[in-house]
Amino acid sequence: MAVGLIALLDDVAAIAKVAAASLDDVAGQAAKAGAKAAGVVIDDAAVTPRYVVGFAAERELPIVFRIAIGSLKNKLVFLLPAALALSFFAPWLMTPLLMLGGAYLCYEGAEKVYEALFPHAAHAHEATVAQPVDATAMENQKVAGAIKTDFILSAEIMAITLAAVPDGGFWTQAIVLAAVGFGITVGVYGVVALIVKADDAGVALAASQSQSAFGSLLRGVGRSLVVGMPVLLKVLAIIGTAAMVWVGGGIIVHGLEIYGLPALGHFIHAAAAAAGHAVPFAESAIEWLVSAAGAGVVGLAIGAAVIPLTSFVLAPIWSGAKRLVGKSA
Repeated sequence: MAVGLIALLDDVAAIAKVAAASLDDVAGQAAKAGAKAAGVVIDDAAVTPRYVVGFAAERELPIVFRIAIGSLKNKLVFLLPAALALSFFAPWLMTPLLMLGGAYLCYEGAEKVYEALFPHAAHAHEATVAQPVDATAMENQKVAGAIKTDFILSAEIMAITLAAVPDGGFWTQAIVLAAVGFGITVGVYGVVALIVKADDAGVALAASQSQSAFGSLLRGVGRSLVVGMPVLLKVLAIIGTAAMVWVGGGIIVHGLEIYGLPALGHFIHAAAAAAGHAVPFAESAIEWLVSAAGAGVVGLAIGAAVIPLTSFVLAPIWSGAKRLVGKSA
């Protein structure tokens, strides 16, 4: 009896060791996959703050929270099972779907550039695709737009993550996808919440009544935050627009390479390498900047082509479909 119990305990210990090793392996793969997705994570963090610009201070955190919940649903409810299913049943669909999402990002980014350059024409274009009527409708539209954009960026994150664990079993891939998706969402939207509320923290610090040297330091930091955060938000809005364009353009360039059309990608890579060699003390940074700029030019061109397509073809078709559905209901 005792021998049997000892043998059972040995078996349990062996199983525990295997399980611990498996968990360590999953954690390592999740960290590796998360690191590979870091570029898209930065884009995600830069894109989101622009969606709360113009709203009352008390609505900022609720908006960020709503977007974060939508982002989690995107990753865990929709994209995780879809990625696993596509990986198993139709891996050939991953690239065209990502390219379609990339085109949407290009459209979003190009629309913001169009709005900055031609504000009156941009307002006319926006009127053909959406008509918010009050503050609540405006907030709902902004949140919906943010979640749509997040869906594309999240799809890229999940695709990169899945590509980082190609040999893992089903459950390993599922756990890694879930861990990366949850961790990235919490990290990104935690940072976004800190960014959008930093000015309120600055006001509180600037109002400090302490007469000590530390109190003076706090008031100085607070005033700097109050003055600097509007500028930072504008800079982040520009970075967010640029991020959508270069990520979208990069997705499409990479997709073209997969489909046997590598000329554009090779040209961008060669230009980046040449620029990097010309500045050897900052070679990696210069190569990245030139690659991002090249992808951005491609993204702007695609987005500029999609804007009239949306205004004159897709929006009227969508409006007609909604009318037909309304009549049939």
